[in-house]
Amino acid sequence: MDTGNLTGITDLLLAWFDKKARVLPWREHPSPYYVWVSEIMLQQTRVEAVKPFFARFTAALPDVAALAACPEERLLKLWEGLGYYNRVRNMQKAARLVMREYGGELPRTYEELRKLPGIGSYTAGAIASIAYGKAVPAVDGNVLRVISRICGNEEDIAKQSVRARFEEELRGVMPQDRPGAYNQALMELGATVCLPNGAPDCEACPVRELCYAKRTGRQMELPVKAAKKARRIEERTVLVIRDDKRAAVRRRPEKGLLAGMYELPNCDGHLTQDEALKLVKDYGFSPIRILPLSPAKHIFSHIEWRMIGYLVLVEEKCARQTAPGFSVRSEEASGDHGDAAPLLFVETVRTEREYPIPAAFAAYAKYLSIRLGQEKYSYKEIES
Repeated sequence: MDTGNLTGITDLLLAWFDKKARVLPWREHPSPYYVWVSEIMLQQTRVEAVKPFFARFTAALPDVAALAACPEERLLKLWEGLGYYNRVRNMQKAARLVMREYGGELPRTYEELRKLPGIGSYTAGAIASIAYGKAVPAVDGNVLRVISRICGNEEDIAKQSVRARFEEELRGVMPQDRPGAYNQALMELGATVCLPNGAPDCEACPVRELCYAKRTGRQMELPVKAAKKARRIEERTVLVIRDDKRAAVRRRPEKGLLAGMYELPNCDGHLTQDEALKLVKDYGFSPIRILPLSPAKHIFSHIEWRMIGYLVLVEEKCARQTAPGFSVRSEEASGDHGDAAPLLFVETVRTEREYPIPAAFAAYAKYLSIRLGQEKYSYKEIES
């Protein structure tokens, strides 16, 4: 790996960033809190998708104190559609720690930021450099890719040792007067020019003359990254149980996948129509009609759900008798939720407004006439 190329890119990179940087809401007001929220949201999520969520989240929770005090269900509802819900849970843990030990202000040093729950080396570097002007690197996937191509690094960028060495190399060359702009410029270059999938736009790159990959024609070979472990496939059956005004939901366990979120009733395996009807009766409902729904798929980081669904209309009288909830008793009905998992039969308008339901169920939520996550929020809706 030839790190000598890094010493020559600074001026070219910053000049390009000054002209080409995207206008983003968290860049307009780079307070420590805004930088923190945006960086956590941007993990595993595209910039364009994050914009409306950021606007809605910061309008509802404008500072560390508001985040620390927010009830969990409202917090999860505000995060609904972004996925990886432990991110926002860790944010709240960190916010409460900041309120107790730092007077409500995020720490100003990289070392202190790293002590907060959910803040790793990249996020700490981003906050410290962008919000506080500290000369510390912020190395994410975009930066790893850019530096690998510029320097011709052929090591596996998934290794922590490689990331640590990149951080050390960047620490030695980054400008002391504009560290935040330097970090953002590297991120921006990776997000808009030195792309991860497909060929990079080398002709638009401000540092192409110094890039090892461009010079040797190895853009598509770098960076080197070990193949991910194959996802586990899980088959599930989702039940949309409703009458004219209400629908069945239940809360997931406090630990594990989608912990503490609400979901549509579902179980392991692909049930036949008769098996699905029996399950609905086991829940205590009197079915009137059942309709098979289109199959759907949802991909988590390590699991892929392959779902089929049924819309089951039930007698209103029965539904009212079981409201607001009751315990599932049979092992078949309880699935992976245990014998005491309650079903709540609630008005569908309340389901959309009050109950955080993950985007994994978005394909079936439309049968409740509700929207989830990214489908739900536009700028007009947020502004109103």
